[in-house]
Amino acid sequence: MMPKKGPIISNLRKDQILKSISEGKHIDGRELSKQRSLEIVPGIIEKAEGSASVKLGDTHVIAGIKVEVGTPFPDTPSEGILIVNAEIFPTASEYQEPGPPDEDSIELARVVDRGIRESKMVDFSKLVIEPAKQVYVIYVDIGVLGMGGNLFDASSYAAVAALMTSSFNVYRIDGDIPVKTDEKMAMPITDFAVSLTFAKIGGSIVIDPTWEEEGIMDARLTAVYDNDGRICAMQKGGSGGLKIDDVFQMVDLGKAKYLDIRKKIVEMVENAKSGN
Repeated sequence: MMPKKGPIISNLRKDQILKSISEGKHIDGRELSKQRSLEIVPGIIEKAEGSASVKLGDTHVIAGIKVEVGTPFPDTPSEGILIVNAEIFPTASEYQEPGPPDEDSIELARVVDRGIRESKMVDFSKLVIEPAKQVYVIYVDIGVLGMGGNLFDASSYAAVAALMTSSFNVYRIDGDIPVKTDEKMAMPITDFAVSLTFAKIGGSIVIDPTWEEEGIMDARLTAVYDNDGRICAMQKGGSGGLKIDDVFQMVDLGKAKYLDIRKKIVEMVENAKSGN
């Protein structure tokens, strides 16, 4: 993700980045097709129904889950509700200013939301207390603590891990009033998709761009892959265009990578559940 208030890249530094990429290396030394190190720690917020911290290189994101009861939308009376919010904290970088969520935060929330919905990760039909009257409302709150580039993937992984480890109190209807019980219910997870972000820089395609690389990229594409390698969501960014061949190259690279990322997410979540 390239924030509108991004880093100021000097011409010298830009030349260094472009030279490195032309030689087949990210500016941090990894191969163009290699993602940065990924660390996922679920359960970091004690009072949340689910939470996770994700570090993707120098990018640090947390996600928390809160579950409440509300009225379903008229067009989906037999489904629960998902609401995703994102905020880039002022301490995330020297370029971020305090204030309400800006357009970058709004776009970030929408992309994560779309990936969760289109992957059918959550079975919303099981989040109904009383059809057309009371359903569970799932809030996913994302906070960016460190901006090192590629907020889309880091935020998606955090939201996915938080949802996978979520549980919440069951409500029963007493008359017309929902009453909270001591019974716990796990989030009805059916599967999850993997987000992968690519950038076109100086004619080359790179995966998982750093913040500096995003500052000079021509265009960006985020693709979300389901368990069978099918794309269920996409988001294009950046001021430049992408050729059809660029898109095919990005999509094919993602297909070669998504299973490895998926395996890492599952392993880290399962290790956290088992206490390892």
